[in-house]
Amino acid sequence: MSGRAEILAGLKKSLASTGEAETAREDAVAARLKDAPAGIIPARGQLPADELVALFTRMAESVQTSVERVRSRDEAPAAITRLLAQRNLPAVVRIGEDQDLAAMPWQAYPALEVRHGPSDGKDAVAVSRAIGAIAETGTLVLASGADNPTTLNFLPELHIIVLSLKDLHGDMETIWRNVRETYGMARMPRVVNMVTGPSRSADIEQTLILGAHGPRALHVIIVEN
Repeated sequence: MSGRAEILAGLKKSLASTGEAETAREDAVAARLKDAPAGIIPARGQLPADELVALFTRMAESVQTSVERVRSRDEAPAAITRLLAQRNLPAVVRIGEDQDLAAMPWQAYPALEVRHGPSDGKDAVAVSRAIGAIAETGTLVLASGADNPTTLNFLPELHIIVLSLKDLHGDMETIWRNVRETYGMARMPRVVNMVTGPSRSADIEQTLILGAHGPRALHVIIVEN
């Protein structure tokens, strides 16, 4: 018997967790996981779509995040091109392998260069797709993977996040339920980043500095369709 097996056997013996008792305990745990009770969800985020967007926008802008709405994802490249021109940034963006982002009509804007893959830290602008957003806090939710590499969340100076209106919810509990339903209990993404505003720190003399540990600016494009 291995050392690990001896330890586990000793624990089971001390807890009298053998035979029928052990089966009953396992069944109780499985039932608890399957039918976990819902926590208290604040009414603040339970709003109609337009009011939900207004709440999200207000909370996001309160933490230095800019927000705009477009009717369809086909309008997103135009919005991104305008944003880069307004901020006097080079017309170069980096995206991952996300199919929704790839399906956008980037080719209609030949002056805009689209690079693919994770960032090496030299990109000024990155574009990611959020899997969800929380209206009551203005928080974006991003899952790691080749589709949307985590490096895009932290290394560029400007991070542009495309959010589908259907993925905007009032509370965090709904987001986690959707993540579990989308990926499955045994296939959760390795990392889920919750981003509320651009990176900031006030560690030095309580002076707020943007871009301390990540992007200096965060821009959200909400796609209605």
